[in-house]
Amino acid sequence: MSTLQRQLIAPFSHLVGQEKAKLFLGRALASGQLAHAYLFRGPDGVGKQLFARSLAAAVNCRQRQALLPAAGESDWASLPCGHCSSCLKYSSGNQPDFMVISPEKGTIKIDRIREMIQALSYPPYESPSRVVLIEDIHTMRPEAANCLLKTLEEPPDKNLLILTASASRDILTTISSRCQMIPFFSLRQEETVQVLMRVNPELEAETASLLARLSEGCPGQALILYRREMIAIWRQVVALVSDPQKDSNRDVGLLLQAAETMATLKEELLPLFGLLRIWLRDLLVAGFSGQTGQDRDTLDGGLPEIKQKRWNSRQLFDKLQAIDQAEKELGRNCNRNLVCEVLLFQLQQ
Repeated sequence: MSTLQRQLIAPFSHLVGQEKAKLFLGRALASGQLAHAYLFRGPDGVGKQLFARSLAAAVNCRQRQALLPAAGESDWASLPCGHCSSCLKYSSGNQPDFMVISPEKGTIKIDRIREMIQALSYPPYESPSRVVLIEDIHTMRPEAANCLLKTLEEPPDKNLLILTASASRDILTTISSRCQMIPFFSLRQEETVQVLMRVNPELEAETASLLARLSEGCPGQALILYRREMIAIWRQVVALVSDPQKDSNRDVGLLLQAAETMATLKEELLPLFGLLRIWLRDLLVAGFSGQTGQDRDTLDGGLPEIKQKRWNSRQLFDKLQAIDQAEKELGRNCNRNLVCEVLLFQLQQ
């Protein structure tokens, strides 16, 4: 359980996108009527973690405490203020009443939940409320989830729980039903570009636009693509599996080598799967409409000049399902090499 990690927070007015979530949470902050537990659920990389940390800081922001109980609906936009003693402690990672539970080696274990429950049995150290952020609860082991249920149903007074989860992963209904659900969505193209340019002012507008399109409105995923040169890796994989001159039986060595390279990726592997999904989905759309999609136009610009295989719609659906299955197997901590090998053989057929 971490409290000593530097936290990135921002006033609600500075957060890009998610207008409904901002308005809902802002009104709760201004009225003092916060739920005991929130579940932020949406695609990876759309800002759930930043929103969660900003909400956590806003709850105990000295500016908010000074405004209550007469805060107006417009007052929440400036929260958290970022310069009071509480906000400074959040930013530096020294806020004793803020706890973060994150997956360790891909899962949240029951021991972490037990530590949290023990901590919640004591009053906050110095703040009006203690805030606990549990990230990626879809990685929680069943025994850990069951251990959490009673605390979610009847949390001790002066404690707020914020949970985050990926929209593409299953979570127990017994957990989601005990939280106030806050849905998060992919950002618009211009919003994603705005985030990328703010994070990296030296980024060229054309590159930012390309990354926004490839990430499908998920700035966090776009930054991973940019920093890890994932587009180049993606092009290599596509060239291998789509080249009609390549055969999975004859060129098994090339597939195994590519799978080994993919398996060495860490947090970048899922974004790579996402790029493959965009490509296949665009091929599927083109097959139905006869038109080339915008994403494919963008991506094909860097592909080798090869004649790509012609797959029918059933084959493309099967390949999309193969990617879904590979993602699920990674979530179950299956052997990464084997997962990538099976996926590439299925894509190459």
